[in-house]
Amino acid sequence: MKQIHELQETIHYHFKTPLYLEIALTHSSYANEVKHQVKYNERQEFLGDAVLSIIVSDYLFNNYTVPEGELTKLRAAIVCEKSLDVMANKIGLGQYLRLGRGEEMTGGRTRPSIIADAFEALIAAIYLDSGIESARSFVLPFVIEMLEHEDSLSFKDYKTILQEIIQQNPEEKLVYKLVEEKGPDHDKRFVVDVLLNSNVIGKGEGRSKKNAEQMAAKEALELMGQ
Repeated sequence: MKQIHELQETIHYHFKTPLYLEIALTHSSYANEVKHQVKYNERQEFLGDAVLSIIVSDYLFNNYTVPEGELTKLRAAIVCEKSLDVMANKIGLGQYLRLGRGEEMTGGRTRPSIIADAFEALIAAIYLDSGIESARSFVLPFVIEMLEHEDSLSFKDYKTILQEIIQQNPEEKLVYKLVEEKGPDHDKRFVVDVLLNSNVIGKGEGRSKKNAEQMAAKEALELMGQ
């Protein structure tokens, strides 16, 4: 409980329902090890991803008079795993996570994929606790600071590049499909296929589904000579 209080002081937000915060800080590896049933943060991470996307999209739409393609690239650079890891480390999020022993021993507390997912789960926790305006107040300072150093947003969004090429032919359709999860909880790997009209044009592997999708798009671009 002391750690929960410390984190709330750090982020300048105090939860009406602290359980949302506890879930955000709980990794699946911890939930798998304890004897009693514990909720972990993957569902909140899913919601937080969507909440973050709308907050960032709204801010960019209202503050940047650039074409849609540029807005998409900026948003992708802000919500990518690398950027979320940077944001999360500003509040020392890793030190508050509940991890399983294996994950703890193999550096999970500093692993970008785990930290980024927990940050999205934290955004969802605030959203569930008191709505999108509270979530916006929490996350926008990080976003604005990142945009002030726009030149450092060097993330290459292979998915957007591939989409821009494919959408030149409106009848073509891209789909990303998770085909495999492998490895123990503390070293999970995801394998994703990218399909064009049901034909596999690239395969990618990563520590998160998002990273695997980017790697699949990267392979597809390479095979296309891009």
